[in-house]
Amino acid sequence: MVGRSPTSRGRHLRRLAMLGVGFWFLLGGPGASFGPARSGGDLTEEPGVAAAAAPAYGAIGHWMDAAPGNASQDEHPEAASPGDTDGHGVRIRDVFFILIVILLSGKFLGELVERRGQPAVLGELVAGVILGGSVLGVIPDPGTQMYEIIHVFAEIGVSILLFEIGLETDLKEMFSVGRTASAVALIGVVVPFGLGFLYWYTANPAIGVHPEGISFAIVAIFVGATLTATSVGITARVLSDLERMHTAEARIIIGAAVIDDVLGIVILAVVAGLASGAAVGLFAISKILVFAVGFLVLAVLIGNRFAPVLFDFVDRMRVRGVLLVTAFCFALGIAALADWAGSAMIIGAFAAGLVLSSTNQFDSVVEKIEPVADVFTPIFFVVVGAPVNVHLFIPGSTDFDLAVLLVGLILTAVAIVGKLVSGLAVRRAEISKLVVGVGMVPRGEVGLIFASIGLTAGILSGEVYSAILIMVILSTFVVPPVLKVLFAAQPQPTAPSIEELEDTHF
Repeated sequence: MVGRSPTSRGRHLRRLAMLGVGFWFLLGGPGASFGPARSGGDLTEEPGVAAAAAPAYGAIGHWMDAAPGNASQDEHPEAASPGDTDGHGVRIRDVFFILIVILLSGKFLGELVERRGQPAVLGELVAGVILGGSVLGVIPDPGTQMYEIIHVFAEIGVSILLFEIGLETDLKEMFSVGRTASAVALIGVVVPFGLGFLYWYTANPAIGVHPEGISFAIVAIFVGATLTATSVGITARVLSDLERMHTAEARIIIGAAVIDDVLGIVILAVVAGLASGAAVGLFAISKILVFAVGFLVLAVLIGNRFAPVLFDFVDRMRVRGVLLVTAFCFALGIAALADWAGSAMIIGAFAAGLVLSSTNQFDSVVEKIEPVADVFTPIFFVVVGAPVNVHLFIPGSTDFDLAVLLVGLILTAVAIVGKLVSGLAVRRAEISKLVVGVGMVPRGEVGLIFASIGLTAGILSGEVYSAILIMVILSTFVVPPVLKVLFAAQPQPTAPSIEELEDTHF
């Protein structure tokens, strides 16, 4: 490809700058409030927990509310026509504006990051930080109606991402590294949990106030649990961006991450039971595990029997887009069934991809689903970055606490070491143990879910939550550039045969 001339590059950069200025004015221009929008009264919040926004849409909300004819519905309910809302006080146009800003910000920052030689997902995460409540406040805080709407789009995004990963996964090759992936997942859960529990129980960090009536061992268990689960979406997206999905390392990482999610469901059920004060017995844990594993196996077995018949029939239909719509609905349907059965939706979406990878329409489905993923998947990563409170890292800000920052850095080190150790389960010399270990590091939204349960139940204080949040932030952001460097040092991948991996088969 012919390189751009200096003049062409300068012209391109000027265009990007003009687009940036346009975004600035869209978000409020010179009068924008670069921080979470607050109501007029006093707000009390614990450190690290995003404050309630009023309106919930931050700076862009100010711009829309100030526009002529856009009076706040709370102040002038008669001014809004029924068609302006979804029936619960949320304006549909506001949803559109927020989605526009999320998508364009994610794409443009992804472009800038790729020009620096890093995976685009890193730019999307940064876009989430900028649009989150601690900076621009475009993405609403959890608990608001608007957040729930945006969160639905994000869930569709991660489900379609895992559906794509399933489509690109050869089930036989996945089984060929199944024993190794299981060992990586098991070590990657047990070691971080043990290290996290021991650190908290022995060091007893003096941050925040210990919740009254809560056993210190329960707090240590919660802290250890937040270190266990890998965010498969982050690593899978990086592997896809780097075109390394067909490497042996990628198959082990994805297989281990799926198993990790199954174990995560069990751990989540246990810690949720502890949070509610319920007794958690061996039978209840076994039941959860059987349901999670059983759904994945049954979905693949039953799907492989009936999906080819269904999609052969669909392929003979003439209506426009019927194959894409059917594949999209198939992915969401299996994901929803997984949630109904007590498993994780992303596991259901992954199973749907595995099933359709063996159909005659595989190539067409892959080609048609890519544009859908290009729209929905960035929403997920931007939303994952949104809860980051940048004030935790700024000395002199209201949320900055040096003790909390230090504890967060220690938890980050424990979290990274615990997952790196899992790479030692790989036995073949030509498969990089370091790549596998690094691929298991990101916690992403999974760690936030665990921590939020503890915070809501009153088991974790705001300071402890903030320290865990720092761990989630750093473990998520460190992986894309590190994987980029590690893969750059390796030769271009060639998919190994089953025979080359025969000593790792079940």
